Amino acid sequence: MKFSKKNVLVTGGSRGIGAEISRKLASMGLKVWINYRSNKEAAEALKADIESKGGEAAIVFFDVSCDESFSLAIKAINDSDGELGYLVNNAGITNDKLALRMSCDDFISVINSNLTSTFIGSREALKVMSKQRFGSVVNISSIVGERGNVGQCNYAASKGGIIALTKSFAQEGASRNVRFNAITPGFIDTDMTNVLKEDIKAEYIKSIPLKRLGSCEDIAYAVAFLLSDYASYITGEVLRVNGGLYM
Repeated sequence: MKFSKKNVLVTGGSRGIGAEISRKLASMGLKVWINYRSNKEAAEALKADIESKGGEAAIVFFDVSCDESFSLAIKAINDSDGELGYLVNNAGITNDKLALRMSCDDFISVINSNLTSTFIGSREALKVMSKQRFGSVVNISSIVGERGNVGQCNYAASKGGIIALTKSFAQEGASRNVRFNAITPGFIDTDMTNVLKEDIKAEYIKSIPLKRLGSCEDIAYAVAFLLSDYASYITGEVLRVNGGLYM
């Protein structure tokens, strides 16, 4: 991949899909700033792994749903290295239950962690990137944000909101050469899916045209493409990485 800038911030970058995105982008020559909130050990281990392979990485602690913390982190990265070329808004949570049993707190906590955090990151990145007249942001949404899911109305609302938010930011950032795109992963082989029983997994796989779960690497390569100069004429798009489950 070809990149015009050096620094990328990956929120929720210490584990799962975020960790693979961090590894992949570092292997392509970017300096990866790995955000974590609760697992410093995982972030440090990932940093060490990236550096052992010749890549550059730094870890940065903050809560993505806190306006001030997110803003200060982006400012610190920009002040430290003189630029922030790329942002991946990946951090997010689930809190699943049927809507009839879901409290407002259950709903709002997921909205804040997933959607509000993406807004804060996109807004603060746009401020920095506008000044340098260059930038690329990829927001991680979900297939659930496109088609909904039983027991996940809070998660679906947050991820669907990310799609709409991405398109709006794309229109605001275009005149400053700042691109915003989203990815909607389908069923990905992560710790969340590993806890499922094999028969349940098999049923999911039956419904996927490509007949397999996606890998974290599948998402990481899609992120890398959308961030890169090879996607320089792509903004406001939603890239579905779901094995054909939702077309």
